[in-house]
Formats: sequence, structure tokens, C-alpha cells
Amino acid sequence: MDVVGVAMDKVRRILVYVCKERAAPRRAQFVQSVTGHFTDSGEDEVEVSCTLEKNQFILYKGDRGRGVPLKRPAFCPIKHLSATDAAAIPLDIQQRGVDVGVAILLQTANQRVLLTRRAKELRIFPNVWVPPGGHVELDETLLGAGLRELHEETGLKLEPEQVSPTVLGLWESVFPPMLSRGLPQRHHVVVYMLLHSSLTHLQLQPSLRPSPAEVSACLWAESRLVRAIVSAVDGEDASVQLDDLPSSISVSQVSADRALTESSMPLAVFTSRAPAGGPDVERVSTGTKFALELWLRSLDVPDL
Repeated sequence: MDVVGVAMDKVRRILVYVCKERAAPRRAQFVQSVTGHFTDSGEDEVEVSCTLEKNQFILYKGDRGRGVPLKRPAFCPIKHLSATDAAAIPLDIQQRGVDVGVAILLQTANQRVLLTRRAKELRIFPNVWVPPGGHVELDETLLGAGLRELHEETGLKLEPEQVSPTVLGLWESVFPPMLSRGLPQRHHVVVYMLLHSSLTHLQLQPSLRPSPAEVSACLWAESRLVRAIVSAVDGEDASVQLDDLPSSISVSQVSADRALTESSMPLAVFTSRAPAGGPDVERVSTGTKFALELWLRSLDVPDL
């Protein structure tokens, strides 16, 4: 990226601010764990409230039962960063702050959610399965940013007045995801937002025209597959809940001209865990597993 690009990057990004008690919000530091800021004994999950005001994404301790979960993985690199490690991070990265991202869990009328595989050429989390999403830019709302990213990545266009968004939870995401793979280069808080569609996945499928620069495959995941995905907890070795699923899963591969071709992928891809060392593998991201678990819980809530 050239100097102009770097300058634009700094101008356009929305950053995380943290607020404790009655103190004024202050910008979260790149080497600071946002989750850890709100916990006293090292927990990896805490309830917070959030607001986007004047281009600042502000997090504060949630009123019990009224906030949303903010979580980091137990192996979060920022959590385990030593003073020596922090000092070794280039100054331009240290000064970035913590970015804000939004990811859309689009639920169909027949209770499926859309997952996309990130293109292998991407620098951050290549070849990893996630919901559509990306950065929140200046003067955007969280919903506006999510709908923009959904359209840019998948071709699906929804208008704000057509949807009723629900924030499921927040995820503290760091890349690389483990210190064994190198020092942190990116630090985000990702807002996972649930949107309900009145259409089934079969009705939405013809409108899918993913951008091959960002998406290499798509999948409408049903709840049985999602349960298997979330049971493969990264950093643990408990057995996977397979629920008599077939050994292969049908996905839509994306061609250079945005066309989709149906193919099969091994179920094992979706139940893979993040390896502790060495090269990464094709898998569902750890943050996505967190969001999908929250989605499954939302399905169990009866309509009032």
C-alpha cells in the first residue's frame, strides 16, 4: 500500500474505545486485550454493552442481563503477549489501535445460515470459512456496514428497512490467531449481527454472485452441521457431535466470473480445529464458531 493508501486507511477506520465506570472513553491500544480490560481474574468472556457514536465504537461494562457477550479464545495472542513480544511489534502496527468489524449471520426462512470461504489470496485468514463481513467505515452504522459487505462479497442486496438486526455477540479477533504463528499484525472486535430473511436458501441461491477476489465458496449451513462445527472447539480435543451427518457436504464453488458450481467437500473440513503450530488449515474460524453457537441458542428461544 502506498503512502496515500496508508493515510486513507487511518482516516476511514472506526476504532474501539473502552469505558470503565464514569470515566471518559479512551481508545483501546493495539497490545491491550479488550476482553481483559473488563475482567479482573483473566476470564475469556464478559458481558458488555456497546454503542457507535461520532465514529467511535464504545464498549462499557454491561448491565447484567442487558448486554451481549464479548469473548476471546483462551489462546488469544494479545492475552499471552509478553512485554518483550509487545516491544518487538513494529511501531506502525502498535499505533493502529483496535479495528471494528461486522459480520452478518443471514438466517433463511428454513433456518439456514450463509457461510463463505475467504479467498486464498487474502492476507488475513485466507481459505477460512466465515460469515460475510468486513470493516466498519466512517459515518456508517453497524447495520449499514454489514449490509454493504454482504452485497460486496455475495451479491445479496438487502435494504435496512427490510431487516430487524440483532447483535448476537462480540469477538476479539487477532491475526495471526496464535503466537506460535508470529506476532500480532491485526486486532479487531467483530460484531456478529443476526438478520432474518423471509426467503429460503433455495430462493436466495439464484441471487448469489460472490466476488471471487474475496469469496471462493459458499454454503447454506443447517443446524445439524452447525452443531458439529461448534462442537469442534479450537484448543480442545473433545469428540465432535456428528448427528449422523453425511461424510461430505454440498458447497458452491465460485468461478472467476462469479458463477457458482456445486461440489462436495469432506465434512472433516468443517470440523477441523485450528492447529497449535505450523501452517493453518481450511476450517471454520474460531470466532465464527462462537457466533454459530450463539445462533443455535437463539433458535431454542420460543417466540413470545
